[in-house]
Formats: sequence, C-alpha cells, structure tokens
Amino acid sequence: MNDLKSNWLSGLKIICLLVLTIWFVEVINNFFGHRLNAYGIYPRRVDTLAGVLLWPFLHGNLQHLVVNTTPLLMMGFFVALRGPLIFTKTTLLVLVIGGLGVWFFGRSAYHIGASGLVFGYFGFLVAIGVYERSISGLAIASITLFYYGGLILGVLPTDSFVSWESHLFGLGAGILAARMLAFSR
Repeated sequence: MNDLKSNWLSGLKIICLLVLTIWFVEVINNFFGHRLNAYGIYPRRVDTLAGVLLWPFLHGNLQHLVVNTTPLLMMGFFVALRGPLIFTKTTLLVLVIGGLGVWFFGRSAYHIGASGLVFGYFGFLVAIGVYERSISGLAIASITLFYYGGLILGVLPTDSFVSWESHLFGLGAGILAARMLAFSR
C-alpha cells in the first residue's frame, strides 16, 4: 500500500513540476511580448535547432497554455506513475524525436506549445497498453482513449495556426518510446 501511495505522490510531484515550469516560462514570455517564441522550432533552420528541446515550454498566449494544461497534467500523470526514470525517458524521447521530425519535415513557421508533448504522452499510454497487455496498462490506455481519443484528429492539417506536425511527430515519438520502454520499470 505504501508503494502505491509513493508512486501516486511521486507521479503527481513530477508532472506538477513540469507544468509549473511551463507556466513560469509563459509568465516570463508574456512579460517579453512572447519574443521567446523565436526559440521554438523553425524547420530546417540550424539556428532554431535548440527549439527541439524548448518547443513545449513556449506558447502563443495564455489561452494556448490553458488548453494544453489539463491533458498534459492528466496524461503526464499516468506516464509519471510508471516512475521518474520512465517519465524522463519518455519526455526526452518525445521532445527530441518529435522535435526533430518537426524540424526536418514541418512547414515553414514557428512550432511551439506543449500539445506535441500531450500527443506524445497519448501515443505512449495507448501503445504501452498494447505492448505490455497488463491489466493496469490496458486500463490506463482505455481511460486515455475514452477521455482523449478525439485528439487523434489533431494530426490532420486543419488550421494554419495549429502545428499539426508537432501533434503527428509527437504521437509517433510517444509510440516509439512505448516500444523502446515496454516492460521496463
């Protein structure tokens, strides 16, 4: 029972720390008139390669961040329940692989926002349930699909101001992370 409580508490702490960091960056970015968004990903420009690690921390405005916060908290918490090491590896894989996918193949625009990370967590949670086929993994995959299954439409190019590329490559990176990290604890 103590182990279960410990996993819940550590999972809650780690995702809250990430979300608070993203909110802190938004406050600073807002103070500077969102000029920090130039540190996002601009495809095929070497000077924005650092954006591969920074894109989920930058948002166009407060509304953009608010929309990303709840799914980031919920799905990030489920990923964090697997432990800090799996959470960190998953997050880094989504940032780097998803970010590089956007950098190589995205359209010419700045790509920012935590939604790519949200899609990465979504892909991870659903895929890990399929790969491991454990009761808990399948239950979390089912909950994820039930509440956030509609996200999948976000990989389609519908709005010019939405980075569907970060959604698509984030999703793919999350699935890849699940494949690489399945059965590790």
